[in-house]
Amino acid sequence: MAKLRVGILFGGRSGEHEVSLLSAASVLNAIDKTKYEVVPIGITKDGRWLTAEHAERLLKGEKHADKPTEKDKSIRATPATQLRAGDPEATPGAAVLATGESVVVPPEPSRHDAGLAPFQTDAAALRRASDRAINVDVIFPVLHGTFGEDGTIQGLLELADIAYVGAGVLGSSAGMDKDIMKSLFRAAGLPIVKHVTVLRGQFERAPKKVEKLVGSKLKYPVFVKPANLGSSVGISKAHDAKELGPAIAEAAKFDRKIVIEEGVGGKKNRAREIECAVLGNDDPKASVAGEILPCKEFYDYDAKYLVEGSEGVIPAKITKTEMKTVQRLAVAAFQAVDCTGLARVDFLMDPKSRKIFVNEINTMPGFTAISMYPKLWAATGVPYPELIDRLIQLGIERHEDKKRNQYSR
Repeated sequence: MAKLRVGILFGGRSGEHEVSLLSAASVLNAIDKTKYEVVPIGITKDGRWLTAEHAERLLKGEKHADKPTEKDKSIRATPATQLRAGDPEATPGAAVLATGESVVVPPEPSRHDAGLAPFQTDAAALRRASDRAINVDVIFPVLHGTFGEDGTIQGLLELADIAYVGAGVLGSSAGMDKDIMKSLFRAAGLPIVKHVTVLRGQFERAPKKVEKLVGSKLKYPVFVKPANLGSSVGISKAHDAKELGPAIAEAAKFDRKIVIEEGVGGKKNRAREIECAVLGNDDPKASVAGEILPCKEFYDYDAKYLVEGSEGVIPAKITKTEMKTVQRLAVAAFQAVDCTGLARVDFLMDPKSRKIFVNEINTMPGFTAISMYPKLWAATGVPYPELIDRLIQLGIERHEDKKRNQYSR
């Protein structure tokens, strides 16, 4: 019996590029190679798609050698072991073509103008496309953040009719946008913190008006976040009105929408950060919950990836009733954004009142063997290699179920 061909898609143009390399390396190391034929597919920070040895070099943080441009020569790849935050450079659009069963033709990297490439029908063009095609049965997109976790890559795979791991277009995009996510949580009756959403343009035109609005709606301290980004990139804590403006300006570097949340626990107490993993499609299950003890004032990018000292406690030191509440709310949050496959749901607990708030959902959380999502499932009885296997099967199951849909009368 032929092995299932699994494409591990990693890298990408996001500020979380380096985190993706770490996650992909762990998946490639742990996946059952007696059961699956693995095809590594890398995307550089400037949007170039790489396969085979070039993708493996990207994982190691080495510069690829596929048609280097003058721009390539001036840029050195950042090794995954030297994580850093960064605003990805803008990249022109590229055409993606799908032919036959489960085939992706990587975007042609030589074009530097924006726009769509025309569909080629001549035999020579089709042969060139065939030569570059990546034949796979299912894609495991180990991509975090913009262009990977926001529905864009999922839309590409839907058009190509390829099974893939994780949430679909809607679940991914809704789970990525913290403003839309909170609206769906509220509609589902889930407890969320008070927040205000403002646009970058609003703040640039009338910063004082925005600051006054926030002050009238929320109590300090507040957390200021780009609506569409992960790994705590661009997030700041404003302790008072003086710190609010610079915090909004920082978040505005990364997105046009900025979400400002009232800090749980107020000025004297720091919120407890609880996390719960969810797995499944139509009948999702929740893992035991864990707690993050950040080494800094809150669990920002540095505390996650650069500075040692943050600690994950599994299971979280909460009561049985609180554990059941977290698990119930995690599944409800998963369903509220129409998620499938996997997600990690993050909570905030007031240390004094012990009230629990749903903070956000991550539809493609960090996926190294020591990341919280796999560790939560390991503590629940699902080891890392088995978790990878289940996710692949869930992706195929979802794809097969979608084939039952009728698209014409």
